[in-house]
Amino acid sequence: MVAQDLEIVVHPDRKRSKFRPLKAWRHMQKLIQNKEDTEQVFHIIEALNGRSFEKNFAAFVASPEGRRLLKERTYLPPILDDHSWIRKLPEGTVGRAYVEFMEREGLTAQGLVEESAKHRAGVPDYDDDYLWFGNRLRDTHDLFHVLSGYNRDALGEASLLAFTYSQNPGNGVLFIAFMGCRTIAKNAPKAARIMDCFWEGKRNGAAAQKIMRQDIVALMKEPLEEARARLGIKPPVAYRHALQVLTAHGYTATTQLEDAGKIREQAAA
Repeated sequence: MVAQDLEIVVHPDRKRSKFRPLKAWRHMQKLIQNKEDTEQVFHIIEALNGRSFEKNFAAFVASPEGRRLLKERTYLPPILDDHSWIRKLPEGTVGRAYVEFMEREGLTAQGLVEESAKHRAGVPDYDDDYLWFGNRLRDTHDLFHVLSGYNRDALGEASLLAFTYSQNPGNGVLFIAFMGCRTIAKNAPKAARIMDCFWEGKRNGAAAQKIMRQDIVALMKEPLEEARARLGIKPPVAYRHALQVLTAHGYTATTQLEDAGKIREQAAA
C-alpha cells in the first residue's frame, strides 16, 4: 500500500476484526459494573469496530500531518511518562495540565499499555504501521481528557468517548459512549439532562481539529487555552451543568452509575 510518498506496511498475517455484537454486550455489562476495568473497553471496540480502524488509518495517512508523523514513528508512552521535562514547562501549558491530571488520577501512559496488553494476551502484535497507529490512538486518550475538559468520572468518560468517536469514528467507541450516558441518565435527575452530554461530546469532537494529527511534544508546550482555541475545542457546557446537578443531588464521581434511590438515601443519612 502506498500513500503518495509513503509506503504503508501492513503485515500479511494481520486479520480483520469481526463484528461480534453479543461479545460487545457481555463486556459492556462488565464495564458498567466497574468503569475502571479498562480492559473491557478494548474488547468492546474490537468486537464492534469492523473496518473503522482501516478507514481511520487511511484518512490519517491521506493528510500531510499524518504521513509526517508515520514517518517519524514516535512512541509516546516514554515521552509522556517522563514528567521531568514536562514540569519545566510554564504553568498553564498543556503539558503542565497533563502532568497534574495524570498525577492526580494516579495514571501513567504505560499503565494503559499494560491494560491493552491484557486484552491482547495470546494475540500476535505485528510490528507494522497499523500497530503504530493503534498505539497512538491508545496513548493520546488521557491527553484528550485534558484538552476536551472531560474528567474521569463515568459521565466524563462516556462524554469523552462521544468526542473521540467524532475524531476517530468507530461503532465500539460510540456504543460505549451511548450506553454509558444512557445508564447514568436512567438513574439521574432529569434536570441533569445527561444525554445532552453525549450529543455535545459528538458535536465538540466533530468541530475540533484532529488531535491525533498534532505534534504531541509541540502541543504540550502550548498554553492550554490557546491550544484549545487553535484546535477549535469548545467547552463542555452540558457536561459541567450535569455535574452541578448530580453533585447537588448527592452523586459523586464513583456513584454516577448507581441507582438514584440509593444515592438519595445515602445523602439523607
